[in-house]
Amino acid sequence: MHTLRMACGVIVIVLMLSVAAGAQQIADEYQVKAAYLYTIAKRGRWPAQKLPENSDLVIGVFGGNEDFVRVLRDIMAGKTIHGHTLEVRQLRAPEDLKFCHIVFFGESQPTTPGILEQFGKSRILLVGEDKNFLSDGGMINLARQDGKMTYDINSAALERSGLTYDDSNTANGLPGATEGKRENYRIIISRVRPEYPRIAATLKIIGSVQMQAMVRADGTVKQVRVVGGHPVLAEAAAAAVMKWRFEAGAKETMESVKISFGE
Repeated sequence: MHTLRMACGVIVIVLMLSVAAGAQQIADEYQVKAAYLYTIAKRGRWPAQKLPENSDLVIGVFGGNEDFVRVLRDIMAGKTIHGHTLEVRQLRAPEDLKFCHIVFFGESQPTTPGILEQFGKSRILLVGEDKNFLSDGGMINLARQDGKMTYDINSAALERSGLTYDDSNTANGLPGATEGKRENYRIIISRVRPEYPRIAATLKIIGSVQMQAMVRADGTVKQVRVVGGHPVLAEAAAAAVMKWRFEAGAKETMESVKISFGE
């Protein structure tokens, strides 16, 4: 009887660990999707009539669960894009889409094709994660390929909507970032090594981040623009470069920097 109780206890522990591991995997995937949506929001371009100056940029989630919405709100909290504060809404009905600038369809529903047709010309960036999403009229679709998150774009749907999307920042995304491969004019005097994001380590995301750093005459970094790289890695790379110091120069210059994670 004692042996049986011990065996049952071991089974319970194993089951609990399996459940915890599964929950962590789901949470990590939510964070990756949220990071992609943030990057998509940064690359989208809306006309002033749809996104007036100083107004909020609204990201709606249609059909997703509340846990994902919470993760998305945490990722977007305190962030702005081109002066627009980010707001996340969980949408309950199709008519709620008209108040959004981006809508993420969190799961496939029978009503999705009709909604895409209805709002396809409403200057709303429609993002999904279903294999039929683009053929149904969606604009950007998230998908897993070889264990990595990626996305595809329906350029025709974007054009019909009157939106533009800057897709110059595409790349695939283990500790060990390579510091500062670059093609510039000024010598780096001091650099800060980027932190490898925990979620990237968990999902074994590797890749490079290409950036352009606006450097002041005194050598401090004024601004960093990511021009290529996995969104999960990009924020950490840009934060590190902002702390770099270049040699002083006669004027501001634009320096190209590449940081590699695990390559």
